[in-house]
Amino acid sequence: MLLKPKVIWIDAIGCNGCSHSFFNLSYLSTLLENIEFLYHPLLDSPPFEIIECDVLIIEGALKDIQKFDDNLIEIIEKLFVVANKVIALGSCASFGGMFGEGIIFNKEETGKFYSCKHKVINIPGCPIHPEWLGYVLNMIIANKEILLDDENRPKEIYSYVSHSGCTRNEYFDWKVDAEDFGTKEGCLFYHQGCQGPFTHSSCNKILWNEVNSKPRVGTPCFGCTERNFPKDNLFKTDTMMGIPSKIPLGVTKRAYLTLAGVAKSLKNERLEKRLF
Repeated sequence: MLLKPKVIWIDAIGCNGCSHSFFNLSYLSTLLENIEFLYHPLLDSPPFEIIECDVLIIEGALKDIQKFDDNLIEIIEKLFVVANKVIALGSCASFGGMFGEGIIFNKEETGKFYSCKHKVINIPGCPIHPEWLGYVLNMIIANKEILLDDENRPKEIYSYVSHSGCTRNEYFDWKVDAEDFGTKEGCLFYHQGCQGPFTHSSCNKILWNEVNSKPRVGTPCFGCTERNFPKDNLFKTDTMMGIPSKIPLGVTKRAYLTLAGVAKSLKNERLEKRLF
């Protein structure tokens, strides 16, 4: 175990949404006892300076702007040299989001800043679930290896898809659709644009505020952990002749259409009427 890893948390171009989400971590006070913030833009910490640290957390997208009387990108380049580990926190830092560029621009690159001692750990999300950052920091505190996928995301978090654990899975399997927002019945994939079947996250397995998730309250998954977020129309499912243009991950189109046809022909009378 490291002796209180020293952390610098730099805010780039964004809304501080990941910071505010992190502050809702249920065991935040315990975690803060085991790390030392050399700088955080929203917490009571020492003034910012470029100093050696165990963990550099970057929240927000990169852009060529002034910060701390210097250039933001130049500041981050200098921090990469003195940091032992780097976390790109949120979709903006990981992939650019809607504000600028991410730390890693494409799968072929290991990162923009090649002076970094380690591969960047991406924790995408808009915002991130607080448990995701909590997991990564606890792994660093315990000096344990964090296995990453091909987008540099922790496998423990992003091996699942958001669809996994969704309370509407039975409706998805039987092809019973919700046509209105906010209803407790029906699948949100066909009419509401839900990205759950091809979005890597554990949102429906680790609930937000230990209570809820978007699909549970009748709002589709927006796919915020993926490189192509945000898509043009968050509430539209693109189809061709009634068939979704994107098929759930790991399933061939032929297999999907076969299963969908069987489900529609068999029907499920219990699910096709209002349960509430």
